[in-house]
Amino acid sequence: MRTLKFLLQKEFRQVFRDPAILRMIFIMPVIQLMILPWAADYEVKNIRLAVVDNNHSDYSRQLISKVTSSGYFQLQHYSSSMQQAMQEIEADKADLVLEIPAHFSKDIVKEDEASLMMSINAINGVKANLGGAYLRSIIQDFNREIRLRWIQFPRFNPELNIETTSSNWFNPHLNYRYFMVPGILVVLVTMVGAFLTSMNIVREKEIGTIEQINVTPIHKYHFILGKLIPFWVLGLFVLGIGLTIARLVYGIVPVGNVATIFCFAALYLLAVLGLGLLISTYTSSQQQAILLSFFLMMVFILLGGLYTSIDSMPAWAKAFTKINPVSYFIEVMRMVVLKGSGLWDIRYHMLTMAGIAVVLNSWAIFSYRKRA
Repeated sequence: MRTLKFLLQKEFRQVFRDPAILRMIFIMPVIQLMILPWAADYEVKNIRLAVVDNNHSDYSRQLISKVTSSGYFQLQHYSSSMQQAMQEIEADKADLVLEIPAHFSKDIVKEDEASLMMSINAINGVKANLGGAYLRSIIQDFNREIRLRWIQFPRFNPELNIETTSSNWFNPHLNYRYFMVPGILVVLVTMVGAFLTSMNIVREKEIGTIEQINVTPIHKYHFILGKLIPFWVLGLFVLGIGLTIARLVYGIVPVGNVATIFCFAALYLLAVLGLGLLISTYTSSQQQAILLSFFLMMVFILLGGLYTSIDSMPAWAKAFTKINPVSYFIEVMRMVVLKGSGLWDIRYHMLTMAGIAVVLNSWAIFSYRKRA
């Protein structure tokens, strides 16, 4: 313990003497957590709409008014020419075209049905899918309003209409920040831990101090623990800062116990820091360590379930998430923050993370050589 104490003193002094590391630890996560949740929004708004109205009836005007007043669409073009509307799409001035045929109101009154045509600019697939879904939902709501009006003033005999009511559990108001902020916080803790530890041993190699350490009578596990523990403490500190910002700025109060988050984060940081130390033992320069860490972190984050659902991934990607530590921490954060899960509920995640941490840190210890 005496040997480890001196190594920890050296590492903490080295960290707090470097302004770049201090900025990465204390300033970067705060700024990113204040900005990213406002930009990473699953809702698509300001969809530019072009309307081709060949009917010009009360029904068509009511439909257009309902679409534009929804808050999702901006009426960019209104005419009776489909060619002009398509030119708006080709010039990237419109995202979606709604064509109302000339016999729209006549079909509603006489045939009890009517057809509309949507033409969607699918270059941006996400915007196209969501914009089309929003417009279809608005048209269905418009259809229900007409049916209710006919029921109240029975000129027709509409079919039986079944309505469905829904209840949103764990996130009643569907606030995307309650879903995104915990995941973004996991990404920030991961980046701080992985980048800093991956550069740690490499920095010793570049400045030449690794040779002085190698000739000292310390064991390899002393050296690895001395490199790991300081960033483990700092990672938990960054997590505490992030949870504080989430509460003060976004009003996110975990339903579960905060201690549950820190218990899992302690295991998670052991795994991530072990990965960073493993990278640093195999690289010879900080540039190599940064590039390799960036590559691995991008793969872990993109396949971690933050931006896309794991259930919608192909089979090979689902298999990869079984060994992806980021996916486990994101799921645990959402379980504790939104559902109020406890330690017993995340026991499988903790056992898996403990196994990953043991494998990566053991690998880092065995791969470190005191002799070149």
